[in-house]
Amino acid sequence: MTMEFTDRVSRVEPSATLAISALATELEAEGADVVDLSVGEPDFPTPENIIEAGQDAMDAGHTGYTTSAGILELREAIADKLADDGLDHSTDEIIVTPGAKQALYEIVQALVQDGDEVALLDPAWVSYEAMVKMAGGDLTRVDLSETDFQLEPALDDLAEAVSDDTELLIVNSPSNPTGAVYSDAALEGVRDLAVEHDITVISDEIYKEITYGVEPTSLGTLEGMADRTVTVNGFSKAYSMTGWRLGYFAGPEDLIDQAGKLHSHSVSSAVNFVQHAGLEALETEAAVTEMVEAFEERRDLVVDLLAEYDVDVSVPEGAFYMMLPVDEDDQAWCEGAIEDAHVATVPGSAFGTPGYARISYAASEERLEEGIERLAEEGYL
Repeated sequence: MTMEFTDRVSRVEPSATLAISALATELEAEGADVVDLSVGEPDFPTPENIIEAGQDAMDAGHTGYTTSAGILELREAIADKLADDGLDHSTDEIIVTPGAKQALYEIVQALVQDGDEVALLDPAWVSYEAMVKMAGGDLTRVDLSETDFQLEPALDDLAEAVSDDTELLIVNSPSNPTGAVYSDAALEGVRDLAVEHDITVISDEIYKEITYGVEPTSLGTLEGMADRTVTVNGFSKAYSMTGWRLGYFAGPEDLIDQAGKLHSHSVSSAVNFVQHAGLEALETEAAVTEMVEAFEERRDLVVDLLAEYDVDVSVPEGAFYMMLPVDEDDQAWCEGAIEDAHVATVPGSAFGTPGYARISYAASEERLEEGIERLAEEGYL
């Protein structure tokens, strides 16, 4: 039997980040010592109080279905968290999802249909493109590599890229893969264009709690953006809960109603006891602060190590990634780096920006030093 697959699946490629991670796992299974700088998750354990909250919730019998949008207590806590960020959302304007990726998928499916134009800021997280293509949308891309990955100096380029035909713009600040935090002036420029062309904007703020000396602004707090911004966040990065799969989005109630249909018919709800663990996570500050301080020290270490080999990088202000300038054929560079130096990175072309490799500094200082040294010894720096 020959199966015929749909266009929406055939038009996308597997995740490049997960593909690199799988290759690293294969090499490790063969006995190789791989320094994995490709992974997009903190290397810290989930804080013990969060684990205990999840266990307590299971012991208390919170193992059945919840309301589709999520338990009321968690949505109330999320609404309070958003209010602290300057965003005004009721619990009816929030859906709790199995990971922020699911949130993004539901939003795109609710807003984008065949032929709709969606604008991305490159480098852009790999799954944005796939989600838009699966929804039948067309992509317009704005390259920020020429402006040190900052949006403010590229606002004219963004203005040329969007129009009245643009249905959706996706903004990710702090950014994966660059670690850039967009300035208030940049976000105000986004606001002006969104209002002028009646564009809905997704503000992906999954790394909002991981910044170094800057306070990122939530796009939805700007005048004129409350009713056209969908804010996405989650628990994976800030609370080191990647495997727990817990995220959320908040937006206008009519969007929540429509996206809620997809949510209820696909995943039903986020896991019950995980939601109770998330409730505890929102009260956890010390562990987050400790983790962010460690990431900042690692960032500075990697920047200094690369400088020793005359490699200049854009210094990230958030998240735990940076873009390393490499050969024009970044795919071949990354494949060679893992094969020859046993150092895993992700090609920049996967994010829409060839000529770079993304490295994650969510690893110990010892492994970061080892990885940079190996790349240098094998001639990759």
